[in-house]
Amino acid sequence: MAGWLRVASAMFVVGWGANQFSPLLLVYRQGEVSESVVTLAFGAYAFGLVPMLLLAVPLARRFGRATTMRAALAVSGAASLILLAGGDRTWVLVIGRLLAGVASGAGFGPGTAWVKDLSAGRASGTGARRAAVALSAGFGGGPLVAGVLAEWVPAPEVIPYAVHLFLAAGATWLVWNAPDGAPPTSRREGSEPPRLGTVFAHKGFRYQVAPTAPLVFGTATTSFAVLPALVPVHGPSIAGSGAVAGLTLASGVAVQPLARRIATRNHHVIRHCGLLAAVGGFLLAAAAVRLGDPAVLVPTSIVLGACYGMLMVSGLSQVETLEAPHDLTGAAVFYCFAYVGFVAPYLVTAVKGWVSPAVLFVCVAGVVAVLIPVTALAGNTRRRDRSPEQAGFGPVGE
Repeated sequence: MAGWLRVASAMFVVGWGANQFSPLLLVYRQGEVSESVVTLAFGAYAFGLVPMLLLAVPLARRFGRATTMRAALAVSGAASLILLAGGDRTWVLVIGRLLAGVASGAGFGPGTAWVKDLSAGRASGTGARRAAVALSAGFGGGPLVAGVLAEWVPAPEVIPYAVHLFLAAGATWLVWNAPDGAPPTSRREGSEPPRLGTVFAHKGFRYQVAPTAPLVFGTATTSFAVLPALVPVHGPSIAGSGAVAGLTLASGVAVQPLARRIATRNHHVIRHCGLLAAVGGFLLAAAAVRLGDPAVLVPTSIVLGACYGMLMVSGLSQVETLEAPHDLTGAAVFYCFAYVGFVAPYLVTAVKGWVSPAVLFVCVAGVVAVLIPVTALAGNTRRRDRSPEQAGFGPVGE
């Protein structure tokens, strides 16, 4: 098996463990766990994820990406083991989700950098896209399988986590002897890796990546964590919730080859297409809530998933050009901004007493529409000042 595929399998499993909890929210809510506890457990993931995204950068430099990735797999498996044993105990669910966030934070950045190194010699942006596909497939496969198992298999609070433990064991075996990918001279002769300030110093990051990155998971979580609760699926609701998550994230995977072809002409077009998809997706979400029709969730999930996939590829491809050949600072910072989108469920919950979700989605669509000319204007300003290559954001296809 190719080295990059071994590492991608590890990222797939970590992504699976990160999102398998989504359809199980309905299981816990239907049981003895209160709504507030379920919300707390869901949010604990972000509290473990965001700090570790940044801590993973110095850890990977000190101990190596292979060691960091193996540790992430071990923590991901431990999180599922804890959740499996947690049942209806609040503190166990919170700790399990917190560890799932830690595993994701430790694995995403180093894993992306490792896949990039093992993709050396291919077209620029290939490594970033491979990493994005692996994560997206894990994000989508986890909730889809967990939803089906929780709906029709006994012990819905146990079996989905047991499946992830099995996958984690297999991925650990695959990645254990994967080639490092970094040349031996990189640590001795390489220049000092860029700090966080170096990433923020690029106007392209500040005015194009940072404003749009939260929509990566903002659109995805709106689709699979918000809409199934607002527009319940008739019949097997748990499996339906998992199917919505799977469809959303599968759409994100499917659109990425198209995103690459667009990038070979003009990498700005990926971002604009993703923003247009977000506008359409939020308008469809408003229609689904207004009509109360679960059938509208199908096109909504596809369009919001397309936004997720395009903006993921766009962001990772752009920050890839900011990094030293074997660094991962830009990817870590991008993921931090992207995971801001996980506040979407809380935003809807917080304001629905004053603004109906349908009206909120229309307003969000309007804000996203404004981002299209704003980010385009920022790109034009930069091109007048200096070439894309000088700015650190050359065309992805080069």
